Amino acid sequence: MRMLVKISYHGGQFMGFQVQHHERTVQYEFERILKRMHQTFVRIHPSSRTDKGVHAIEQYFHFDTHLNIAPDRWMYAFNSALPKDIYVQSVEQIKDDFHCRYDCVGKKYRYKVYIDEAKHIFEHDTKVQQKKPVNIQEMKEAAKHFLGTHDFTSFCSQKTEVQNKIRTIYQSEVNETQDGFEFVVTGSGFLYNMVRVMVAYLILVGEEKRSGNEIHTLLEERDRKKIPHTAPAHGLYLEKIYLDKEELINEFGRNIEICNKNSSENV
Repeated sequence: MRMLVKISYHGGQFMGFQVQHHERTVQYEFERILKRMHQTFVRIHPSSRTDKGVHAIEQYFHFDTHLNIAPDRWMYAFNSALPKDIYVQSVEQIKDDFHCRYDCVGKKYRYKVYIDEAKHIFEHDTKVQQKKPVNIQEMKEAAKHFLGTHDFTSFCSQKTEVQNKIRTIYQSEVNETQDGFEFVVTGSGFLYNMVRVMVAYLILVGEEKRSGNEIHTLLEERDRKKIPHTAPAHGLYLEKIYLDKEELINEFGRNIEICNKNSSENV
């Protein structure tokens, strides 16, 4: 049987989602529980891999099992054994040919920033501090330049190993909040550090150090060295995973270009 698990987690004390040798990760916590229940190793397959310090409001993974356990009992078993910074929202049985990574058609991220010269100590690992005011209207206009299908070589980590760096962005907007702003972006997929590099550039626009009109040129140049900054990880949230094309269509319209995953897709 193949089981689909929806989870959320606070990433502050994790070295990311993916298993790393001798490090605390989200994947390790689940595989530890599954190994104890099955008396053998069981691999989980996530829809996305988040980095150290990144949070998830909605994340999915699947695993295969021979145990005849009802979904609500799986949920109880996980939540009883998990640490307090991970929570299982739901468990369901799915078709054996479903794959969390390849059946994912889109992802939404949210990046949270507060603006204050004083540090908000109770938000030190959930929002990023911006000490000086920024021009949010300029950032709003700049964010629109990311919409559509582009090669995002200039806006990802130089460590990105995938060859195909073309991604489609359905939503890219900066929203003012009571204490700062949030950047919300939805796309077919994202390259390593892509959202954090996009945020870093938008902040430079807000500080009036760069122009939003440069974004098209930067995309065309495909040169990561032109954007030297990457925003900190702890302001980033994986907010939604789209496993159904209709979900994307209902939110962004039938004219959008929906991309099917393959082995070259990244996070």
